Amino acid sequence: MTRQELKEFLDAKVRQYNQPKFLETDPIQIPHLFFKKEDVEISGFLTATIAWGNRKSILQNARRLMELMDMAPYQFVSEHTSRDLESLSGFVHRTFKGEDLKYFIRALRHIYREQEGLEGIFTRNAEEDSLQPAISALKACFFSLPHPHRSTKHISDPAKGSAAKRINMFLRWMVRKDEQGVDFGLWPDLSPALLSCPLDVHSGKVARKLGLLRRKQNDAKAVAELDRNLRKLDPEDPVKYDFALFGLGVFEKFG
Repeated sequence: MTRQELKEFLDAKVRQYNQPKFLETDPIQIPHLFFKKEDVEISGFLTATIAWGNRKSILQNARRLMELMDMAPYQFVSEHTSRDLESLSGFVHRTFKGEDLKYFIRALRHIYREQEGLEGIFTRNAEEDSLQPAISALKACFFSLPHPHRSTKHISDPAKGSAAKRINMFLRWMVRKDEQGVDFGLWPDLSPALLSCPLDVHSGKVARKLGLLRRKQNDAKAVAELDRNLRKLDPEDPVKYDFALFGLGVFEKFG
């Protein structure tokens, strides 16, 4: 395909998958349970953190996590007591356990009290053409309190070569504003042009088949390569193609 043909093909797939029906099977349905900005941010961040493995399990455990916080995540984060934290001890999603969750809640309280929230960290640390350095800044801030060493693996760092798929997905949810009611667009001071595609096995295979990605590993360098090529197709909203790559890979077995 020529670049124009590729753009037309992928734009059609975006229109097909960037629809409210997408919410039925996607983790983004969890932050859509809420209306308050901070509730959406915190529920989205915690859901993205555990968004790996079986999708049904992700949704079940993310909803359970919200229930453990009395369906009021910002209030729980802001006002929790040590007894409240102990109620989280039994939570498990794969390798993310109660010990990790309890630290994440404490770290989020610190971020909302001292760092102007998650949005503040990303806004202050965004670069001209990328949010990847801001992800590294988030990780540094997040683990600035005394913490279990095991918990650090649950936030990826692009500076150390990670594709940071789950954080890039969370950023798409928060920054990108669409007309279909899927992505939230809660952070208007950050441009969707800075977003990177959440790169995983499915989107990587499709991107390689379409000639958008040559690098074999799904790592930070692959994200940068895919960014460059998607921005040629739409410099203002390149990450909309996540819907196309994901839909083609997961639902159509393309690639």
